[in-house]
Amino acid sequence: MTTDEILFDAEERMEKAVDVFKEHLRGLRTGRATPALVDNLRVEYYGSPTPLKTLAQINCPDPQSIVIRPFDASCLKDIEKAIRSSNLGMSPNNDGKMIRLTVPAMSGDQRKKMVAEIKKNSEDAKVACRNIRRDANKHFDVAEKGKEMTEDERDAGKEKVQNLLKTFEGKIDEMADKKSKEIME
Repeated sequence: MTTDEILFDAEERMEKAVDVFKEHLRGLRTGRATPALVDNLRVEYYGSPTPLKTLAQINCPDPQSIVIRPFDASCLKDIEKAIRSSNLGMSPNNDGKMIRLTVPAMSGDQRKKMVAEIKKNSEDAKVACRNIRRDANKHFDVAEKGKEMTEDERDAGKEKVQNLLKTFEGKIDEMADKKSKEIME
């Protein structure tokens, strides 16, 4: 593999790790209603677990409530059951046509737990990026041993991978800090 191929592969994989972290952050409760809280909730629909966003329209008429309007009214009970069995901590209010969820304000203790979870998940994302760096460095070592590149090219490539890692770790830290501040408000 050439230096550019190794760097491109590493950057692409680190970008995916950051995207996974970003998706996780979207689903966290901040005391403010957002459709992302229930988007990926799985509903048992005709025997198969189906994401809620494919079964219903989800919107937030105000900062404290989420309204779920299923495309098929027969799945209201299934959606209600999925919400009750999830760890969202919200009780669904079913009126026969749609489900309303009231997002309760978070206590200081809950907020601290959320921030701790964000820290843990950001560290997991950083570890994933570091593993990608390790793999890229291995590729450089193999290429150098196979006489595909010189020692200097290998060292320069490893330096670029390290800089790439610093960039992505910075992005992860920035996203985690932003979400933590949002939760502590």
